[in-house]
Amino acid sequence: MKIRVIRALLPGALIVSSAGQATAQSYPNKPIRVVAAEAGGGGDFSMRVIAPSLAEYLGQPVVIDNRGGSVLIQSGIVAKAAPDGYTLLFVGSAHWMLPLMRDRPPYDPIRDFAPITLAVNSPSILSVPPSLPAKSVKELIALAKARPGQLNYASGPTGTSNHLAAELLNSMAAIQITRIAYKGTAAGINDVIAGQVQLMFANAAAIMPHARSGRVRAMAVTSAQPSALYPELPTMAASGLPDYESGSALGMFAPLGTPKVLVDRINRDVVRAFNRPDVKERLFNAAVEVVATTPEGFTAYLKSEAARWGKVIKAAGIRDE
Repeated sequence: MKIRVIRALLPGALIVSSAGQATAQSYPNKPIRVVAAEAGGGGDFSMRVIAPSLAEYLGQPVVIDNRGGSVLIQSGIVAKAAPDGYTLLFVGSAHWMLPLMRDRPPYDPIRDFAPITLAVNSPSILSVPPSLPAKSVKELIALAKARPGQLNYASGPTGTSNHLAAELLNSMAAIQITRIAYKGTAAGINDVIAGQVQLMFANAAAIMPHARSGRVRAMAVTSAQPSALYPELPTMAASGLPDYESGSALGMFAPLGTPKVLVDRINRDVVRAFNRPDVKERLFNAAVEVVATTPEGFTAYLKSEAARWGKVIKAAGIRDE
């Protein structure tokens, strides 16, 4: 009976496969729109770096559609788009972190989208004012334990990478450093420099010029492995917090229902664009490391991140309503 059923389904399967192949062969025949965050942001920068190469590989213009405000705006546009490969989403980790911070998530980043690639990642740098009497992560943790509730950290809006990196420190070190929220990174960095707050997990490109000039003390990098960007810095994991890892990642998604043959085609060309030596060098100089995974690798990463950060978010009571 099972064999008969399988044989009965084969013609239909062949038709679907043929249709998918035909779609792939004709794709693309018009410009591709990539929805990204506001102009000038990290996602916008990385996308603009690869756009010329991606357009060359696809044989069509790549138009970047910048949309400011909440990630829900960018995600909502792509979620409603036709699943034909002509509207894509290039977005940061807020896209897959936000559902973990809501009782009624507006979407699921895997079930409601088609993951294409985890594109790039930028480590954060744990930085403190030079006046702080702690010169290493271990000394900082000891200081926080000696002064419970007296140390503050600067962060961006709820759920941003620098917010979650600090809460991961609180969780893993069993300390309580209080959050001071800022609308943007620059204001937080200025207050770290001034000694108004005691630490910040700042974007590497933004903070390292201040560290190298002596205006702040850079303690550690948040990547799992030593970073080629800043080889002089130890990792958080090597500084007494095994398995600590955090960063600011960016990935690409297509609307749910996009044929796998198109997802694979887009992935192939996006990965090629990110791995071009000139592209990698330009991104590296901006403190951005290329990852460029397969769709399957990105899906596995999203599941792993949901499990890992879900525990931290729940323990810290982080909500975004």
